[in-house]
Amino acid sequence: MTIYLDFNASTPTHPRVVETMRDIYQNHYGNTGSRTHIFGQKAKEIVERARKRISSILSVDSSEVIFTSGATESNNLAILGLARWGEQNGRKHLISTKIEHKAVLEPLNYLAKQGFDIDLIDVDSTGRIDVKNVNEKLRSDTLLVSVMHANNETGVIQPVHEIGELLKDTNVYFHIDAAQTFGKLVPELHNLEYDLLSISGHKIYGPQGIGALILRQKKYLRPPVQPITFGGGQEQGLRPGTLPVALIAGFGAAAEIAAHECVTWNENNLKTKNYLLSELGKVICTINGTQEYCLPNTLNVSFPNVDSEALMLALKEYYAVSNGSACTSANYKPSHVLTAMGLSEDLIDSAIRISWGPMVDVNLQEFIRIINSF
Repeated sequence: MTIYLDFNASTPTHPRVVETMRDIYQNHYGNTGSRTHIFGQKAKEIVERARKRISSILSVDSSEVIFTSGATESNNLAILGLARWGEQNGRKHLISTKIEHKAVLEPLNYLAKQGFDIDLIDVDSTGRIDVKNVNEKLRSDTLLVSVMHANNETGVIQPVHEIGELLKDTNVYFHIDAAQTFGKLVPELHNLEYDLLSISGHKIYGPQGIGALILRQKKYLRPPVQPITFGGGQEQGLRPGTLPVALIAGFGAAAEIAAHECVTWNENNLKTKNYLLSELGKVICTINGTQEYCLPNTLNVSFPNVDSEALMLALKEYYAVSNGSACTSANYKPSHVLTAMGLSEDLIDSAIRISWGPMVDVNLQEFIRIINSF
C-alpha cells in the first residue's frame, strides 16, 4: 500500500468532517439566502456556527471571517481587493518575498503591469527572510506587506510576528498567507499582529474548495478591501455566490478538531520528523531550509545526482511525495523557492518534499533501498 506523504498539498478528510457534510447534503440543503422558509434559516445557522468555530481557533470576531473557495482566492481578494483603494489614495507600493506561493506572486505580477511598484524580498540559504530588509523597503506610499507564515515547499516559518510588530503602528496593511499553519500553529496565530489572513480547509483534514479571508478590524474599521467578483451581496458584499453550506460546515468541523488536537498532532509529527532525519542520515542527502524554524510535518530533501522526477517514479508504488507546489506541478519548472534560496542546479533538480500527518505510520525501508539503487 502506498504511503501518502504529500499533506502540504492536501490532507485526507477527517471522518467526522465527512459525516458532518453528509448530513447536510442529505438533510439541510437550503440556500442561506432563502429567508422565507426554515430550510434557508437552518442553512444560515449552520454557516454561522462554522464561522464561530473558525473565528474561535484564531481568537478573532466571527464577523471578521469571510468565506472563500480557498487560500488562493483569499490571497487574490486580499491583494487585488486593496488595489483600487491604494490607487485612489496614492498608495501603489507593495512588498512581498520571492518565496511566496504563486497565488500571491501572480496577483502581484498583475498589479505590476497595472503600474504598481512591487518589491520582493530576498531570502538566504536558510529559506527565511530578514525583517530588516522589509523595514528598509517601507515607503510613505507602501500599501501592503504580504508574507507567508510557513513556506509550502520547505516548511520554513517566516518571521511574521516580528513583521507584525514592525507594522502595527503604521498605516501599512499586513497580509499573511497562513494556508500551511492554520490549525497547526494555533498559539502562534493567536499572538500575531496582522490585518488580513488567508486560510484553507483542505490543509487541516477539511474539504477542498473552501477557505476564508480574515479581515481584522482596527478602531472599528476593517481594511478597505473591495470585491473582485460581482453578482450578489453575500459575505458582507465581498464574495458573491451561493454559500456552500456543507463545505463551510466541514471547514468548521475541521477547525474545531484541530483546536482540540493540534498539540498532540504537532508532537506526533515531530516524532516522525526525527525518525525521518535519522533514517535519511543513512544516505547522501541535503536538507533544504533551516530546521530551527520549520513546520514539524515537512522536510525538503535533495539527493545529489538523483533526478527528482526519476526518483518519484521509482518511489511511486511505495510513497506519494512531490517536488514542489501542487499548484504548479502540471507545468514543471525549477522551484522558485529553492532558486531564491541560492541552491545549486543539482540540488534543485534532485529535491523532493515530504510532508505527513500525525496518524501516518512512516517506514522508510523501501525509500532507503530505492535511493541506494540510484
